[in-house]
Amino acid sequence: MNRKLIQSVREYKKESILAPILVALEVLMEVLIPLMMAKIIDVGMVQGDMGYIVKVGLMLVVMAMLALFFGAKAGQLAAVAAAGYAKNLRHDIFYKIQDFSFGNIDHFSTSSLVTRLTTDITNVQMAYMFTIRLLARAPIMIVLSLVMTVTINKEIALLLLITIPVLGGLLIYIAKKAHPHFIEVFNQYDVLNNTVQEN
Repeated sequence: MNRKLIQSVREYKKESILAPILVALEVLMEVLIPLMMAKIIDVGMVQGDMGYIVKVGLMLVVMAMLALFFGAKAGQLAAVAAAGYAKNLRHDIFYKIQDFSFGNIDHFSTSSLVTRLTTDITNVQMAYMFTIRLLARAPIMIVLSLVMTVTINKEIALLLLITIPVLGGLLIYIAKKAHPHFIEVFNQYDVLNNTVQEN
């Protein structure tokens, strides 16, 4: 997001920073859970140590509850940050439009300006929410998964190193192919708003 848009975050900076941190903690718990389950099987069951199994089992329950708490809190903070950001952005754009000359208003058209203030800002809100949740989650998940895989089996870790760039390239290809369709849909929104206004 460019700097001009990000200025509208303002009083929602705290939520915007805390959400990715909580997502990182959630991912950490999710990655550690399978490792703890492996310990129950490899150590507790092999040695027949019921006390160890119960102790690690209780740790698993605590970790699962922490992952649930971190995930729910991250979702809540991301939603608050995104809604607040959209509110501020809508306010800023509305008052910027008030300063427009008649030439600017004719150039952009009323229907286009209505689309900018409604649909486009809603899309930016959703993008911002996904950015502070998923953009933080994906790289952390990849790195931690890779670390855990290396500790368990180095050959499988090499397979992951090959798969990750292939999947990344595929996602970039899909995004490039889909982008022109999004532009076309946004143009159709303007036409729709104009028709509704005329009616």
